[in-house]
Amino acid sequence: MQRIYLDNAATTPLDKEVLAALMPYLTSHFGNPSSIYSYGRESRLAIENARKSVAKILHAHPSEIFFTSGGTESSNTAILAAIRDLGCKHIITSKIEHHAVLNTVEYLHHNKEASLNYVKLLPDGHIDLDDLENLLSKSKEKCLVTLMHANNEIGNITDIHAVGNLCKKYNAIFHSDTVQTVGHLPFDLRKTAVHFITGSAHKFHGPKGVGILYINENIKIKPFIKGGSQERNMRAGTENLYGIIGFAKALELATTNYDIERVYIKGLKDYMLEQLRKHIKGVSFNGDTFDKSLYTILNVSFPESERTEMLLFNLDINNICASSGSACSSGTENVSHVINAIKKDHNTIAVRFSFSKQNTKEEIDTVIEKLKTII
Repeated sequence: MQRIYLDNAATTPLDKEVLAALMPYLTSHFGNPSSIYSYGRESRLAIENARKSVAKILHAHPSEIFFTSGGTESSNTAILAAIRDLGCKHIITSKIEHHAVLNTVEYLHHNKEASLNYVKLLPDGHIDLDDLENLLSKSKEKCLVTLMHANNEIGNITDIHAVGNLCKKYNAIFHSDTVQTVGHLPFDLRKTAVHFITGSAHKFHGPKGVGILYINENIKIKPFIKGGSQERNMRAGTENLYGIIGFAKALELATTNYDIERVYIKGLKDYMLEQLRKHIKGVSFNGDTFDKSLYTILNVSFPESERTEMLLFNLDINNICASSGSACSSGTENVSHVINAIKKDHNTIAVRFSFSKQNTKEEIDTVIEKLKTII
């Protein structure tokens, strides 16, 4: 039986067109972008063209786009810079952020570099915007607000325009982890009150090991990685040339086909939801599944029993790939920190199914039949 891959929120398969675009930079166009001879100049031009392409798609200025190794580095850079360079001494975040954010803010708090508050969550897992404003209004110190755009486990979408406007009102710095939404939702950063956003190519059929950090042109920070003048003195180290080319190409493809692919992928999510309700007794869904939710993610709770305790393992031996939460936490036996924060009833087993343009309804039918057998 061929493997069925339903863990696209963890990573996506590389698009063939992206592979074709980056292959010359793995082979013949191998020059170091910092070298002054023709090989190096060709590489430098390719990087700057990629930067312009990404900036145009996100409605940003090329000078605001910095290439990194991925979302984790980008979030670390933004958060540390907000505290150490921009004068923020109070962090406001939520308990359902990715660990790239949570571990960083907890480190800064533990290190006594900033105070830390967690904004309240509504029963459906959304941010309580009234509580956010309350925390901002009471703070006597400059705040960093770091809230993700779409949750990587339950798919809830936060209104970053509303959060950004609150931050603007109270002179706070706003960082948003947009790893699950860059390449999946349209952005207009000229019209969004945000200081930092992040992206990672492997979430939208690009290569692993390359991401972006958007830094609003109105703020200036110091480099996170030191040792060279790359990325306009902001990130030392020889650029990931083929990764950068792949990022730009993957984002271009995702943007060009956005409307068609969104409708198709949402159709798969809705179909699986409908089939689960029809065939699996006692199933429920986590987060704001039916309204402000990312079309690529469906988080499902199955009633806890002897049959469901080893559900992910049994899916795996049936060649079905899904997860219990973030790929960065896989292999642990702990309950997902996201599910823990929003769900009081732990007598269920939560599984995240996440979809891409390469999935089919036939695959979902197979998964449903296997679940009926397993459960």
